[in-house]
Amino acid sequence: MISKKLQKKIKKLLAKVIPLWLVMILLLNSILATGFVQYYIMKKNFNAQLSALAQTTKNPEELVQILKQKVIPQKGYRLAVKWNDIGKQLLESGAIDKTKYEELFAQDPIAKKEMAAHMMSTSNDSMTINESNSRFMVNTLWALGLVNKSKILEEGSMKTYGKGDVMGFASTGGWTLGSKPTSELYSSREIIKLTSEQQELVKKIALTVYRPCCGNSTEFPDCNHGMAALGYIELAVAQGVGEKEIYRDLLRLNSFWFPQQYVELAAYFNQQNVSWDKVDAKVALGSQYSSAQGAQQVHQAVQNVPGLNVKQGGCGA
Repeated sequence: MISKKLQKKIKKLLAKVIPLWLVMILLLNSILATGFVQYYIMKKNFNAQLSALAQTTKNPEELVQILKQKVIPQKGYRLAVKWNDIGKQLLESGAIDKTKYEELFAQDPIAKKEMAAHMMSTSNDSMTINESNSRFMVNTLWALGLVNKSKILEEGSMKTYGKGDVMGFASTGGWTLGSKPTSELYSSREIIKLTSEQQELVKKIALTVYRPCCGNSTEFPDCNHGMAALGYIELAVAQGVGEKEIYRDLLRLNSFWFPQQYVELAAYFNQQNVSWDKVDAKVALGSQYSSAQGAQQVHQAVQNVPGLNVKQGGCGA
């Protein structure tokens, strides 16, 4: 049996040892917690650091690469919609002629891969946009916007400004990749089924989305990019994609279709100390920045930034 004297010594020893262990554990936890916090802050501030570097770098090529990395990253983006049977229906409807498409992209291995994966059968893959497939995507979405039965095409600005003849626009008269005359394809097939409420949502979004090649909103899709954007909006709304995601994806599409203008827009916002990933996509797509007039004003505001010379986008198949 332990004597009272020994018990007192043990208690005294434990009184000294336990607080020491607690201190060591707390110290270790504090170090680990500090490390995690520092990592989180470093990761969170990565884009801010890129913006600061973009503002201070004196190397024009470095500046362009920083902005391009933020706006049109090499890996591209995964969009919020799935292919499903869209590609297959575009071929079946005659909106896209398989032979003409194969000839157009004969020297483009990426486009040929996209065709094989997403146009010959139903695909559960998400749509993507990147520098390598941007031409394929604008043409394919152009065909979708053109052929899909649409209230906007039948009752909107195309009818109003076409004065009964909608074949005089670049988005209609310029489409030569179908197996049928464009006049027969125009708003002819319900590839995407939309309720009345969804049609109204499509119109609401389309009225607020512009492209730098003209002063018109997507509600007036008189060029290929406008018609492609309309096709995407209809598809996204039908698949239940939220408005915020739709605007985000449209900004990503526009950025790859008009890289010069959107790298310049990123430089403009960078001058306002707003990182590209913090820019409101709906605001960026509005007429103030994304119409031809808005893009020109942005260009003038950043024209003294060295090295802002990126490959231009253009209208046409």
